Amino acid sequence: MPVGELCTRQTVVAPRGTSVQNAAKLMRRYHVGDVIVTDQAKADLKPVGIVTDRDIVLEVLAQGLDPSGISVDDIMNQDFAVAQEQDGLFETMEKMRSKGVRRLPIVSANGVLVGIVTIDDLIELLAEELGALAKLISREQKRELELRS
Repeated sequence: MPVGELCTRQTVVAPRGTSVQNAAKLMRRYHVGDVIVTDQAKADLKPVGIVTDRDIVLEVLAQGLDPSGISVDDIMNQDFAVAQEQDGLFETMEKMRSKGVRRLPIVSANGVLVGIVTIDDLIELLAEELGALAKLISREQKRELELRS
């Protein structure tokens, strides 16, 4: 399955220059743990970084800095990974594992933001798949009992 089929298409974005305080307000309003930073706030958004709730805590609050005076540019992870929407799930999971990230922006072939996938999304999908396999085993055992009785 391509990751583009699983990703959440509605992402929370903030243009460069957005204050950390405003980014935190966006996270609260939309109940998310990240904001994808873009060069502009219009169509054809291309991600240039990502800021997570953890970034805000560790880089700003823990250091006693004023979140209204710091922009997302100052704390965003610029060496962040993205996945292409046609990438497979296991390829995407490997990319997340190798980069040590829980969230991965998903982009089109020309680098335009199309969504985001999180570790929670992947765990939910894998749990459903494992549940289906467990049902298969149970049905197989039941069928065998019926045939052999």
